[in-house]
Amino acid sequence: MEGIARIEIQKRIDLIQIIIYMGFPKLLIEDKPRRVEELQMNVQKELNCVNRKLNIAITRISNPYGDPNILAEFIAGQLKNRVSFRKAMKKAIELTEQANTKGIQVQIAGRIDGKEIARVEWIREGRVPLQTIEAKIDYCSYTVRTIYGVLGIKIWIFVD
Repeated sequence: MEGIARIEIQKRIDLIQIIIYMGFPKLLIEDKPRRVEELQMNVQKELNCVNRKLNIAITRISNPYGDPNILAEFIAGQLKNRVSFRKAMKKAIELTEQANTKGIQVQIAGRIDGKEIARVEWIREGRVPLQTIEAKIDYCSYTVRTIYGVLGIKIWIFVD
């Protein structure tokens, strides 16, 4: 399912709390009661928890394009639709700058635009201090299957 940034699972003695952080929860909330119940039934079946209560909550992220997972899915969608990789990367950076981050670096590797030889292309905008430990950097590595082959997308977002 796309639009999911992260999933937190909190286990207590009598309760399992699952919090799904989504960028665009419209996808799940449109026919909400049925979809969430279906999800709850599937998770209950997987965990086969008999004496524990299962609680699933869906939380919306305030600025979804500040999250690397959602951004990587956006770029992957663009690449699958055969948009030029540079245009996709520039658009992603544009979207991130609206989410007031201090810096972003996007890297795409593989058979870019279906060329015979694989290469690595990257763009950096703002500050991305990968050497400092104090810097809070969100990172995401994502693979996308295109018609030419597999591409790897890596995203670093510097959050203040």
